[in-house]
Amino acid sequence: MTRLDSKLARIVAGQYRPSDFIIADAKDGDMGPSISLASLGPHRAADGSYTRTRTRAEFLDQIRAIVRQDIVDVMLVSASNVEKLTQEGLFRDSAVKAAIRANDTTDIWVGRGGRYNQKPSQPFRSADLARVKPYTDLGLYSVTFNHDIDADVASLNEFTAFRKDAAANGFSYFLEVFNPNVETGIAADVLPHYINDCIARCLAGLVAADRPRFLKMPYNGPKALEELAGYDPSGLIVGVLGGGAGTTRDCFELLSQAEKYGARVALFGRKINQAESPLAIITLMREVASRNLTPDAAVRAYHAELARAGIRSTRTLEDDNRITEAVLTTAAA
Repeated sequence: MTRLDSKLARIVAGQYRPSDFIIADAKDGDMGPSISLASLGPHRAADGSYTRTRTRAEFLDQIRAIVRQDIVDVMLVSASNVEKLTQEGLFRDSAVKAAIRANDTTDIWVGRGGRYNQKPSQPFRSADLARVKPYTDLGLYSVTFNHDIDADVASLNEFTAFRKDAAANGFSYFLEVFNPNVETGIAADVLPHYINDCIARCLAGLVAADRPRFLKMPYNGPKALEELAGYDPSGLIVGVLGGGAGTTRDCFELLSQAEKYGARVALFGRKINQAESPLAIITLMREVASRNLTPDAAVRAYHAELARAGIRSTRTLEDDNRITEAVLTTAAA
């Protein structure tokens, strides 16, 4: 049993403690922006200054270091990378659970110069579950609801096909639901609740064996998160995704607010991948999620650690301790 299994069991049983909060590192950017900075992250000089985008080999080295650090509960990667890392033994005897991105919809196919994400999301899968099963039995499946009946029905039908494939291959999954990637015509204050309704509706017809182990979605504010997290706490474990890199305060503030308002999982990609010191930020993420540090204190501790390591911060402490993501400002005020 992995650490993820143990934590999920306690959460479902109503025995959640802040130390059970699940942290996942989303190192699956090669299934989205591909070889860009947003995907692979920055290669840095010894002082932390940016030099260029990482190569795949350097990206894999970062994954190895984080798995060996043994703080995150899930390492989410592409099928090609889980194959390589598992064959070399990275996850053998590790408490970190390997997972793959099981589909790559058009709204995350965002290569430089491309505009696929400007049209309603269309379903697509490149990973073959039968081929992946020797390396892991957990995947992330994503759906985007756009209030477009043709696009949404196509996505739901493909979701059904995926579940059948997963059942046939002994594969479990967690479900990612993005905010709409095109204009929906739904008022901004209603949109988070439309998304909540879509999530509850698309899962209502599924028996327990076909349901996701947990959910990953954008943080749409305290009211929407509390509504969904409180709807079915033992049947639907809600998690938040990290979004853009933001400031270090944005990272810790999102984690703190998500845990406070009912999320039990955080899957952060750029907020870890683009940090000056990914290992240091993960260490402090765990402290914030466990309620041992406030977001403000964690930012200060992060900068102190950078200084001790001789790593130059991208921002001053004052600038890095500012909340810049609008959805975080209301609850933090």
